[in-house]
Amino acid sequence: RPLDEEGCDAYVADMARIATALGVPDPPVDRAGLAERLAAYRGELRATPEARSTARFLLLHPPVPLLARLPYGALAANSVSLLPVWASRALWLPRVPPAESICVHPLGTALTTTIRWALAPARDTTP
Repeated sequence: RPLDEEGCDAYVADMARIATALGVPDPPVDRAGLAERLAAYRGELRATPEARSTARFLLLHPPVPLLARLPYGALAANSVSLLPVWASRALWLPRVPPAESICVHPLGTALTTTIRWALAPARDTTP
């Protein structure tokens, strides 16, 4: 389930504790601080030819077995749909908002739910 505002702030605070332990100076401790920090970096971001080439490779020629390509493609499309519009435009990634809401997001949710189910720890059923 998606986190509420309090849960999001708690998650960012938890990650800040880890970042501090790893030596990151002054990490953001709530969503507002994280949004501010990310906005500050935006001017430094560039869609280089290498970044566009990497995106094309990961979307069109993923290094996964043929059998995994369909679910991978759905997850990749969902990932692109979650990018800010400015980022997808800079990387020349196609966006089709009607298809995203009708098909891409529900399929991404179904796949991530299935992955969570498949990776859940086995329960001990011994009496």
